[in-house]
Amino acid sequence: MVEGLMMFLLSGMLMCGLLLHTLSQHEADVDKTSKRPNFIIILADDIGWGDLDANWPDERANNTPYLSMMAAQGQRLTDFHSPASTCSPSRAAILTGRYGLRNGVTHNFAIGSVAGLPLSEVTLPQLLQEAGYYTAMIGKWHLGHNGPYGPTNRGFDYYLGIPYSNDMGCTDIPGYDLPLCLPCDSSGPQVFRLKRSVHGGCYSKVGLPLIENSSIVEQPLDLWTLTERYKSAATRIIRDARERGRPYLLYMALAHMHVPLAPPLSPGASAAATRRPDDDTVYSASLREMDSLVGAVKNASDDTDKDNTLIWFTGDNGPWEQKCQYAGSAGPFMGKWQTSRGGGSAKRTTWEAGHRVPTVAYWPGRIPANTTSSALLSGMDIFSTLLSLAGVTPPSDRRYDGIDATKILLHGEHIGHEFLFHPNSGAAGKFGDLQTVRTQKHKAFYITGAAEACGGSTGRQQLHDPPLIFDLERDKAEETPLEVETPEYQAVAEKIARGREELLWDIATDKSVSSADYSTDVSAVPCCDPRQAVCRCHTLS
Repeated sequence: MVEGLMMFLLSGMLMCGLLLHTLSQHEADVDKTSKRPNFIIILADDIGWGDLDANWPDERANNTPYLSMMAAQGQRLTDFHSPASTCSPSRAAILTGRYGLRNGVTHNFAIGSVAGLPLSEVTLPQLLQEAGYYTAMIGKWHLGHNGPYGPTNRGFDYYLGIPYSNDMGCTDIPGYDLPLCLPCDSSGPQVFRLKRSVHGGCYSKVGLPLIENSSIVEQPLDLWTLTERYKSAATRIIRDARERGRPYLLYMALAHMHVPLAPPLSPGASAAATRRPDDDTVYSASLREMDSLVGAVKNASDDTDKDNTLIWFTGDNGPWEQKCQYAGSAGPFMGKWQTSRGGGSAKRTTWEAGHRVPTVAYWPGRIPANTTSSALLSGMDIFSTLLSLAGVTPPSDRRYDGIDATKILLHGEHIGHEFLFHPNSGAAGKFGDLQTVRTQKHKAFYITGAAEACGGSTGRQQLHDPPLIFDLERDKAEETPLEVETPEYQAVAEKIARGREELLWDIATDKSVSSADYSTDVSAVPCCDPRQAVCRCHTLS
C-alpha cells in the first residue's frame, strides 16, 4: 500500500515536472517568436539582373562576393521585379505597397519639385515607427524634399543622404558619366535653373546636397567619399541597436549603380588624374564597391543580432542602357523584339531588363540557406511582408497591391502574384499606364516602346490590339511573340484581359487613390546659402 502510494506520488511529480518543462519550453518559443525582427532593406539604383554574380553561376566574374555569400546563406529570388522602371514611382510603390495609379507617383520628381509622395499615403516606416520600431534611412529619397515631404516627416527617425539622383546636381570633382559632366560652375552668384544645362544634360548651377535629417550639411557633396559616409552611418545605426532596445528598420537606398560613378581610386591618386571616360573597368569597380558596402552592413548585422535580422537586397529598376560602358548587365533579358526595331529595352521600359532586378533575402536560421525561388514577386511585396513579420496591420481604408511573401521566404512556397502589372515609366504612352501584364510564364504587351539606347537610337511607340504575348520560359530575350491563332495565345489573352480589367476596376473604385503634385518652383530647390555660387556650404567636421 505504501509502495503504491509512493509510486503514485512519484508519478505525479514526474508528470508535474514534465508539464512545467513543456510550459517553460512553450514560453521560450513564444518569447523567441514574439521578438520582433529587425529589417534592413538595401535598394540599389539602376542595377541589372546580370550584375549579380550568383545569377550567373557558370561565369567567372567576382564582382559581388558578399552578395554571393548572402545568396548561398539565404535565398535568391530570380523572378523579382521593381514596381516601375524609373526611380520615384518604384520607390513610392515599395514604401506604400501600392501601384502608382493608386499612390499618385507615376514619374520622377525634380530638383524644384514643390511636393512629393502625397501626404495622404501611409508609408512602411510610418507604420513600423508607430509600432515601436526605430526607423532610419540612408541614401537617395527622391519622393519630395520640400517641407513635409522629406524622409523625417514620412516615418523616419533619422536620415542621411541625397534628396534625388546623384546626377541632379553638380559636384566639384564629377564622377564618370556619359557624356562627361563639368565641375560646378562657381564663377558667379547663384542662378537657379530648374532644367539641365545644354552641356551634356548636366546640372552646373546647383550643387548636389548632402542632407542629415532636415538640414543640408554639405553642398556640393564629395561623391568620392559618399560610400564611406553611408557605410559609417549604417554600421553605427546597426551597432547602436542594442542600446536603443527597440527593433529597427534600416532602409538603404544606394547611389550605386547610378551615374555618375565614383569608384575607389588608386592609392595616392587624385580623382581628376585618374578619370578616363573610356575606361571599361569603371562599372565593375563601382559594382565591387557597392558589394563591399553591402558586406559591411551584413557583417555589422551578423555581429549585432544575426538571427533576428532580415536583410533584403534588390533594385529600383534595370540598367540605364543609354550610358553605355557605365550601365549594367540585363543578363539574358535583352528585349530583342524591341532592339531589332531600334532603341533600348532596359530602364524606362516595360521590357524585362527594365524591371527584373537581382534580389537576395538573407535571414540566418529563418530563411533556408542556398535556396532559390522563381515565385513572381514585386518590390511592393516588401511592404506587406515586413508588416506581417512585425505583426503590424496596415490601415484598412485603402487597397494594396503587394502580397505577403513570408511563406515564400521562410517555408519554401513558390506561389507569388497571379498577375503582375508593369506601368509605363517614360518610354511610351501616358505615365503610370499599366501597359504590360504578366501571369505565370506569359507576358502581354498592350503598348511597346523604347528608351534611348547606347549610341542614341530610339524606337517608336506602338499599340497592340490584340496584345503581343511572349513565353518567358522559352524566350527570355522577348524576341518572338506567340502566334495569335494558337490555342495557347487565345487562352492566355483571355486570362490576362480579365485580370487587367479587374485591376483597373479595383483602382477605379478605390476610395483612397492619391494624386501627386508635380509642379516646380525655384523656392523648392535645396540650397544652404543662395548667396554663394552653387549654394556652397560645408558644415561637416
